[in-house]
Order: sequence, then structure tokens, then C-alpha cells
Amino acid sequence: MISLRFGLRSTHQILNKRSFNSCKALRNEADTQRAERTMQRFWKNAGVKEEQDGVTVVLDHRNLRTPSKNVVKLDSSQRHMALLTAAEWDAQTKVLKAHTLPLTSILSRAIDGLDPVNSEDARVRPAVIDKLMAYFDTDATCYHEEYPEILVQLQDAYWKPIIDWASKNYNITINTTTDIFATEQPQETKDKLRAVVEQMDHYELAAFERAVLTSKSFLIGLALVKHAISAEHAAQAAQVEMNSQMERWGEVEDSHDVDREYMRQTLGSVALAVMHKKQF
Repeated sequence: MISLRFGLRSTHQILNKRSFNSCKALRNEADTQRAERTMQRFWKNAGVKEEQDGVTVVLDHRNLRTPSKNVVKLDSSQRHMALLTAAEWDAQTKVLKAHTLPLTSILSRAIDGLDPVNSEDARVRPAVIDKLMAYFDTDATCYHEEYPEILVQLQDAYWKPIIDWASKNYNITINTTTDIFATEQPQETKDKLRAVVEQMDHYELAAFERAVLTSKSFLIGLALVKHAISAEHAAQAAQVEMNSQMERWGEVEDSHDVDREYMRQTLGSVALAVMHKKQF
């Protein structure tokens, strides 16, 4: 009987310890990881916590954390971004929709991967810049078509202003072509544009990366994060060829419309992520 009691007591202690460790693990789990794992809303309210040294996004008074468990804390000048990020989480329904958290995604990328304070690998940032510069070599805005007329009009309306802005703003030469063969950009132009990208802080670089990968254009992404064009202009510029096809052949339901709204949402989140750098 003594042995049985001892066995029951030991089992109870083990279970309690495991339960405690499980609870501790859940507490330590980053909110973004937990949301991704469960795909369920586990918080009641999302908001921000104002502090002297910045603004923190909170879920039920707990700090929102990135997948690498860094606190999502922004400078006071980025208060609008903290509020909008909180709004993304507050707008979630019972089932989490990760694609409706574009600002959270950009912030997590910036904080975990591109902030030198948190990044575990110093080679990540240079590698990202190398990858983005490769898009400039084959930038769609530099390859123009001479037919059909609607495509030419869209290129002139959405691509030409971007090329003109970059050329004048950075005092560079950007080669364009109507040929099917690749055009080479001047090395001086590449060097100047790379210097611009290298000066970006981790938030701006994360936003720029998202813009380039989404639009498939270095110049569209640069013009957007530098406030030379609106998110709508960037979306239209990124989909010139698709819009030309729609004008000629019509819209394909659940295809063109979905692509168009995704582009606007993603590039809109990019514009919001760098709003604090805009000079009003």
C-alpha cells in the first residue's frame, strides 16, 4: 500500500511537472508561431502599449512577438504602423488568415532577418541586396512593346514616369529597349542604385524587398518606398501586361480580379510600412 501511494504520488508529480513545462512552453511560444500552428484566434483584443521609448503591439496585454520571439516594438514615429498592425490582428476571425497580415509579415522580416541587432547571420542583408539588384538587370519597365496600342499607352502612363523619376532623382542613365534581347544597364547606374539600397534601414529594406518580389520590378519597388508613386500607381505599373490583356480579351473571373486585389493589398502594406519616412 505504501508502494502504491508512493507510485501514485510520483506519477502525480511527474504529470504536474509536465503540465507546468507545457504551459511554460506555450507562454514562451511566439504569438505569430502559435497563430500559425493552431490557425485559430486565441486572443480577444489587439492594441498597442505606449511607452517612453516606443510603441509595442499587444494581444490581450501580452507583447506580440515575431517567429524568432522578438517583441514587435516600434519607434514612436512609427505609431501609425503599430496601430495598423494591431488592427490586422483585431480584424481576424475565428480562423486565422495569414495572408491578411501583410504588415505583420513585413515587420517580422525586418526585425528577425534584417535588423543587425537580431539577425543571426550577417550575410543575410548583403545577400538580400544582391538578389534585389538582380531584378534591375531584367526590370520589366525597361522592356517596352510597340504593339498593341493599349499596351503602349499603359507603358507610357505607368512605366515612363517611374523611369523619368529615377533618372532625374539619382542622376543616372536607365537604358530601355523595344528589342527582344536583354539590354545592359550602365555600371555607374547600378553602383548608385545599390548605394541607395544599402542606406535603407531594416524596415525600409524589408518593405522594398516585398515590393520588388511582388511587382517583379526593382524600379517600381524603389519608386514606391521612396514615395515617388502611390500604391495604386505601383499596382497598375506591375500589371501593365495583364491590364492590356484584359482590355483586349476581357477579365477572367477569380483570376485577374484576385491577382489585382492581392497586388493592391501587398503594395499598400509596403507603402504603410515606410509612411514614417515620408516628408509632409
